[in-house]
Amino acid sequence: MTFIAAPARLSTVSLDFEAEFAARLHWSADQDAAIEQRVADILADVRARGDAAVLEYTRRFDGLQATDMAALELSQAELKAAYDGLPDEQRQALTAAAARVRSYHEAQKKACGESWSYRDADGTLLGQKVTPLDRVGIYVPGGKAAYPSSVLMNAIPAQVAGVGEIIMVVPTPRGEKNPLVLAAAHVAGVTRGFTVGGAQAVAALAHGTATIPKVDKITGPGNAYVASAKKHVFGQVGIDMIAGPSEILVLADGSTPADWVAMDLFSQAEHDELAQSILLCPDAAYIDAVQREIDRLLPEMPRAEIIAKSLTGRGALIHTRSMEEACEISNRIAPEHLEVSSRAPHKWEPLLRHAGAIFLGAYTSESLGDYCAGPNHVLPTSGTARFSSPLGVYDFQKRSSLIEVSEQGAQVLGRIASVLAHGEGLQGHARAAAMRLKD
Repeated sequence: MTFIAAPARLSTVSLDFEAEFAARLHWSADQDAAIEQRVADILADVRARGDAAVLEYTRRFDGLQATDMAALELSQAELKAAYDGLPDEQRQALTAAAARVRSYHEAQKKACGESWSYRDADGTLLGQKVTPLDRVGIYVPGGKAAYPSSVLMNAIPAQVAGVGEIIMVVPTPRGEKNPLVLAAAHVAGVTRGFTVGGAQAVAALAHGTATIPKVDKITGPGNAYVASAKKHVFGQVGIDMIAGPSEILVLADGSTPADWVAMDLFSQAEHDELAQSILLCPDAAYIDAVQREIDRLLPEMPRAEIIAKSLTGRGALIHTRSMEEACEISNRIAPEHLEVSSRAPHKWEPLLRHAGAIFLGAYTSESLGDYCAGPNHVLPTSGTARFSSPLGVYDFQKRSSLIEVSEQGAQVLGRIASVLAHGEGLQGHARAAAMRLKD
């Protein structure tokens, strides 16, 4: 079968550019009403019946005929056995990736995850106490669509942050346990693991059952049911984000081999039909060359049908007036992954304000960030990079303000607080501050 990938060809000089550009970017995050209702029912049922409901939904949706929860728990011995049983090449790659991810997040913790304090001239101590969450849950896709990299990216920053318990849930349809996922759990320090997925897994983590402990925060990707469930339980527990389809934006000056860029566009398009791949470039001839490479390389791809639908439905090759204009458009898009495929990437990086991750230079393919570069691959999507950040150590910590006012400091601060509290009509606040004044 022949597949044709025809991303939209846009030009910023066209009078219709703004309308065409907006149409290409549009994606609705609204959940299907039937999914929302089904998820709400599952959440309520798990909250009411606990393990019994989890077992029932696991039998129904995953085809796992477990009679008790013990059959759904992954032992540490099973995780280690999966690691020991990997082919040498896979085991070495997994270990190397984990080491790089851990190293990056340890540096991140030093930069932004330590407690601090200082004293005013009057002896008042002010500061911030940083402490890890007690227990977190990580959701990992399972079965044939298994992602060991997701285990590393969610569990390792939690471990580096000092989280006491990391609970992994992973669906195993028809009992299909992916050894790389189990091995990654061993390498990343997962405390307990359960072969449970879907909304019922999110419900169990959020509310707790007799077997699955209640957590403080849930992170990790999943399908529409998982995303809806995370949205429903937010407030009772923390969540990382509600992620949309995968995105890549390549900002190119025409110096990178066109087939490299075509394959980079494929790397996100192959995720699913709603994924978005966009090229911004001031060189029209180069855009033509990239399209030729798309046509040439597509038949070689195992997921050619998905790539073709993604590029045709949501992809775009945009001719810009300049690299400066390309940077401005990139900031409007605020992409999940942003490749600066240029001879001088550091010239353009200061102009780029909004992106989940920025990949600098022709040799920095987005796929390296997905697996082993070190920074986290859980990134904001759908323009939310304008106000949110990649998953990191800071997502598994909380901060408490420290205040110790000296007697001398109370004489100054008490008067200020008293005046402001009177102005708000809160006499108790004002008097509590004034009682500590000497006169």
